[in-house]
Amino acid sequence: MAQNHVGIFAHVDAGKTTLTEQILTVSGVLRQAGSVDAGTTQTDSLEIERRRGISVQAAGAGFSFEGTRFVLIDTPGHADFLGEVQRSLAVLDAAVLVISAADGVNTQVKVLYQAFLETHTPVLVFLNKIDLAGSSSAQVLSQLRELCSHIVPLTLPVGEGSRGCGIVPASAEDAAYVLADFSPDIEQSLLEGKIPLWEEMAPVLREQLSQGNALPILCGSAALGIGVRELLQALAGLLQADVGEPLGPVSGYVFQVRHSPAMGKAAHVRLYSGTLHNRDTVEICPAGSMQGNIGGPDEPVREKISQIRTLAGTKLQDTGVLRAGEHGILYGLASVKTGDSLGTPPPWKIPQLAVPLLRVQVSPDQPGKLPELKAALEELGEEDPLLGLEWVPQARQLTLKLTGAIQLEVLEALLLERYGLAAEFSPPTVIYRETPSQAGIGFAAYTMPKPCWAVVKLEVSPLPRGSGIQFESCANKTKLFPQYQNHVRASVAETLRQGLHGWEVTDILVRLVDGEHHLVHTHPLDFFVATPMAVMDALTHTGTTLLEPIWLCTITAPSDCASRLLGEILHRRGTFDSPVISGDTLTMQAQLPVADALDFPIRLAAMTSGRAALSARFDGYRECPPGFEAVTPRRGVDPRDRAKWILSARNAL
Repeated sequence: MAQNHVGIFAHVDAGKTTLTEQILTVSGVLRQAGSVDAGTTQTDSLEIERRRGISVQAAGAGFSFEGTRFVLIDTPGHADFLGEVQRSLAVLDAAVLVISAADGVNTQVKVLYQAFLETHTPVLVFLNKIDLAGSSSAQVLSQLRELCSHIVPLTLPVGEGSRGCGIVPASAEDAAYVLADFSPDIEQSLLEGKIPLWEEMAPVLREQLSQGNALPILCGSAALGIGVRELLQALAGLLQADVGEPLGPVSGYVFQVRHSPAMGKAAHVRLYSGTLHNRDTVEICPAGSMQGNIGGPDEPVREKISQIRTLAGTKLQDTGVLRAGEHGILYGLASVKTGDSLGTPPPWKIPQLAVPLLRVQVSPDQPGKLPELKAALEELGEEDPLLGLEWVPQARQLTLKLTGAIQLEVLEALLLERYGLAAEFSPPTVIYRETPSQAGIGFAAYTMPKPCWAVVKLEVSPLPRGSGIQFESCANKTKLFPQYQNHVRASVAETLRQGLHGWEVTDILVRLVDGEHHLVHTHPLDFFVATPMAVMDALTHTGTTLLEPIWLCTITAPSDCASRLLGEILHRRGTFDSPVISGDTLTMQAQLPVADALDFPIRLAAMTSGRAALSARFDGYRECPPGFEAVTPRRGVDPRDRAKWILSARNAL
């Protein structure tokens, strides 16, 4: 029987983990729900999660409810850990979006909902915290209609705003008028003055939910256990798991990798096709880079599975087999990393929710522990590819990428808790990018000292923001064999990790227009020497424009703070839309350069005496103002220094 993979998503403090605990209790996995405040929840296993009361890693649990098998994935709510959310999206049959009825729809809720649409993930909404003073489910329903015009309430609150609250079934008539847009039968019944039964409308709702056209809404209080059973009944009745093809070729996605001292590396896999057993050999297809590795992923490797486990509640049990449509934990795959595929890679593309915008240098508290620190960070990098670990041997320097300041605190705690290593981090610096300022030509002829022969001619031109790196080839396949053109393609991707100012180059089209190899003198690695020189030659001719990351901030604040707030935004080189004022409260959106906004939340809290609310998301890169300079030291030898670069590439320095 296939498993329904359901993710629990929310903005921070919406009650997501509390809801997860209640689901596990109602389904019989737990005898008593744990408490976030007390640090006794099952899915928050790290010490820092229990101490801070936040989830920083996705955690799973398996259970059955009314004959339906589920794998529940509790995802982090804080924006710093959107990478975990992003990877979890790839393996889901459905999502539960938890929204606080007291806080309503904010920026992150909108980002998550858009991601569900892009991945064609059916989503149900659970309006939580209806027991809190200030809860307004009617207002939240109005906000949700702006996201989806066909919302279908399944339960409604009574006694809202008090601990004596409860829920009642929603009106079948109201649901019928919504679903009539998709069903001539329901429309005809309404014209005849008949109200269809819920059982008659369920197939229509199920179909429209799967297509992203309808949004079922349930409400309750996770803290009080209200509405949880009704949510599970809705999931069991409306979802249809992807069974897959057990006899087909193996195809799976590694959405999580974890390490333990006892068992070693564990790969959490959703298998879409085929069947795996203990001792089977499986092909691991490494993932490309987050920006889009135009050189393609590394070559697949084949490794043997030593053990297969599955989730039984929050525990693991040995099964020895994993079938299509199931979630399993595989051991023995030494080279596997989060984001890799098993067998044939799945055809979909995961939306990029998390973009590292900060960079830090890491060093041990004692110089002699640098090798241990490097090994620990490499292990953490296998779990989270967004960390982008870079090791510069010449400078004996370790660098990491971060999505936010809280992630830095978590990394520090993880290194101490798991590895016993005390690490020191430099102050975070913003990650800038470069893009060509104009079109231009780059050329390199690597023909001396023999034996070598690689000639490369490239055309480089800028692309619109958000285009990433694109590569084309129109070179003659006789003058430049296809395998050498592939070498150029891969080398271009690697070279563009550092532009003229040391930052990653993006929004660029690189076209291979000409080249030449020699049947006798060309060595297979010669084009990895010549291509970087051609790329940097092109960038030298085009020049590069510096780009800075931007946050889109949604701000809610007292209206009497308007003038100070607008002045603060302008002082930080920000732009804003006209504020919307309702009573004593203003709501507005502003675009702020990340470099000038790192301390904005602290400043906003001070300006408003803690009465403001702020949510922010990455909103792309834009050109830096004229005269702005930001240079980062180059890692390794610069290909513009031709003689030194050739010696370095040939290991002759």
